Parts: sequence; structure tokens; C-alpha cells
Amino acid sequence: MTVSSIYPVLMTDDVPSQTAFWTEHFGFEVTFVSDWYVSLRREAWELAVLDHRHRTIPAGHGRVAGGVLVNLEVDDVDDEWRRLVVEGPLAALLPIRSEAFGQRHFIVAGPDGVLVDVITNIPPDDSYADAYT
Repeated sequence: MTVSSIYPVLMTDDVPSQTAFWTEHFGFEVTFVSDWYVSLRREAWELAVLDHRHRTIPAGHGRVAGGVLVNLEVDDVDDEWRRLVVEGPLAALLPIRSEAFGQRHFIVAGPDGVLVDVITNIPPDDSYADAYT
């Protein structure tokens, strides 16, 4: 099997709001737009949003995407913290901090209960160093 792309599709009841969140705060660009589906891209990374009521979703499975955590790894998490939370419009659910397992990060909420974990990888402490392969 040859895989040409893999990306999450966030089911939502408000396609325009979900799209605006990703384009305005995280720099994604729209590559396809309809009233029920939007494809987004930032560099090599893709994301899509889909109206959970659309007929392509099998009966009984069209639920809003709550409970999803999207990891967004960046080169300078402290800059993003200032831009998005300190000087920006988003509220942190988890304030910026460094973790022993090798991340400096913070978490914000997006539409529909989707969480975004903004991360810069840092060296893990000795208790986690052997966990990396």
C-alpha cells in the first residue's frame, strides 16, 4: 500500500467557526471549501473540518469532535504562548510548562471541545531518556 496523505477530519456543527479557528490562530490555509467540508493545509500538514450531519457519515456516527487533542509542534513554544495567550485571544487550559518527559507546552481549547497542545520538544530528564527509541 502506498499512502499519499493522512490527516484528521474534525466533525463539527459549525464548519465556519472551526475553519476560522485554525486559519486565524494557527496559520492554516484553505485548499477546498464547501458549506459542509473544508480542507486546510499548513506547509506539509493537513487538517479538515466536516459537518457531522453530512450524508457521507454513516448513520449513528455523526458526532462533534470533542475529546480530541491535536498536538502542534512548533520551533518556539514561548513565542506562541505570548502570541496566542498573553497578548492574544485564547485562554490556556494548561499554562505553559516544561515536562520531564521532554516537552515544553501549553493547551488551549478550540471549537467543539477540541484541545490544541502547542509543543516544543526539549531534552527529557534522565528518568525518561531510555523511553525514547
